[in-house]
Amino acid sequence: MKSQHLQDTALRYFLEVVRCGSISEASQRLNVASSAISRQISSLEDALDTVLFERKPRGMELSAGGEMLAAHARKVALEADRVVADLQALKGLRSGRVRLASSEGFAIDFLPRLINAFQKKYPGFVFQLFVGAPAAVSRQVREGNADIGLTFARLPEPEIKVVHRQPGPISLVMRHDHPLARFRQVSVSQIRAYPMALPDPTTTLRQLFDIACSRQHVAIEPVMTSNYIQSLHNYLLDNDALSITGEVTVRYRIASGELTIRPIRDCPSDGRFVEVQTLAGRTLPRSVEIFLDYLVADLAKDL
Repeated sequence: MKSQHLQDTALRYFLEVVRCGSISEASQRLNVASSAISRQISSLEDALDTVLFERKPRGMELSAGGEMLAAHARKVALEADRVVADLQALKGLRSGRVRLASSEGFAIDFLPRLINAFQKKYPGFVFQLFVGAPAAVSRQVREGNADIGLTFARLPEPEIKVVHRQPGPISLVMRHDHPLARFRQVSVSQIRAYPMALPDPTTTLRQLFDIACSRQHVAIEPVMTSNYIQSLHNYLLDNDALSITGEVTVRYRIASGELTIRPIRDCPSDGRFVEVQTLAGRTLPRSVEIFLDYLVADLAKDL
């Protein structure tokens, strides 16, 4: 890549060893001799008078000093990428690359549809999407593997800038003609009369729902649990079962009339938030900023 010309060779080699966890794997990925990589890392250690790695039987593990240099090296690499992208934008190229990290709820319908609509406006843009748990999303942003993170969050994350934050309350989701759909909001006591299909207990969504049930002294035994949200939502279509979700997750299925949501009276509205995250201190390429503005505008349009 052109941005490699703007980065110090020793830092590039160091960062690849960090990513791979070993010199031999970094050698294969860079197509550079292992001895050359070792020399560059030794040179860095001598110059900084710091041991950067602890050599272990299963690979290389960063020392405390190595962690500090890795954070710096990632920002150098990202800045080089930004400069190259912005230089190309000066030529009038309507293109760009956007790397996204997202929790599952946004990746089912919301992001694919949003990306498709954006690419109709900017056909030269390409996207890379990582899907994982909220902590993994923030880690992808923090380590420079993603430009933008989209996730549900409850607590601040280190080295993360929150570009946009909005409430992500828990809602009850059901088929559009469910008996509870006639109510504007429902209580936990109303819910217990129907079978429940719930997310895995490790999810924030489920944990907050369980807390609300506990406070109301209501015990709910789900008839189905899954770590895959779409399976839960599809399960609701042919019976009177209920599930829980966030509005953005089912926004398009609500618009199509397939599903509907109702607020749960006993669940706090400020229990979790939708966050758009970037790396603190990083200047984003103009192409990424264009999509970031588009994303935030679409998220907030129904607030």
